[in-house]
Amino acid sequence: MKRQRIRSTLLIISFLLFPLVLYYFSPYLIVMGASEGVITGSFIVFGIMFLTSLFLGRGFCGWICPAGGLQECCSMAVDKKVKGGKLNWIKYLIWTPWIILIIMMFISAGGIKKIGFFYQTYYGISVINVQAYAIYYFVVGGIALLSLSVGKRAFCHYGCWMAPFMIIGSKIKNKFKYPSLHLKADEKKCIDCKLCNKKCPMSLEVSSMVQKGDMHNSECILCGQCVDTCPKNVIKYSFIKK
Repeated sequence: MKRQRIRSTLLIISFLLFPLVLYYFSPYLIVMGASEGVITGSFIVFGIMFLTSLFLGRGFCGWICPAGGLQECCSMAVDKKVKGGKLNWIKYLIWTPWIILIIMMFISAGGIKKIGFFYQTYYGISVINVQAYAIYYFVVGGIALLSLSVGKRAFCHYGCWMAPFMIIGSKIKNKFKYPSLHLKADEKKCIDCKLCNKKCPMSLEVSSMVQKGDMHNSECILCGQCVDTCPKNVIKYSFIKK
């Protein structure tokens, strides 16, 4: 379980750093910058997320996302599954008009005028005054409330504006089947103990994926809990062309 200890450590560190980097994950600052023709730090970070997802899928969500770290801390208090994931489309209802708004703001500003990676930060630091702290605690409180009331990683399923970028990247890599990080399973070795289902932070029916011989799922964050939990080593990481 050394891998999971490393993953948990990275998630905790990223969450502790959240006040410093909050604005680099801000959907609002992208719109604000676009209205002035500025490519902000959050715009660049989201672009990097998409590019890395072409090879690493949603690994960011499972390993270093500050919001992911917060949600996994919440799951220690309430280990409640998100039932079925039938409302996963909600995040696209948030994401799609937001993308359209960004494009419209750039157009109204006359296009891209400059790049400002540290836009609206204080020497690169996000939270430095009372107003910024209010925004920080509003975001953290909303994510925590959703996780505690709805279930594990509920924000990832329903509210995350970053997830669609990585889901699109994952779908591209899965479609073209070039070498990229993914899970593979030997269904013949599976004893259907369902420990993988119990450990999955995204509440996925991993055992069903194994039985079907298809480990692709747009909500999989490649955390490796199923890999490290399986008593028969049925599931493994792979980077080899599928």
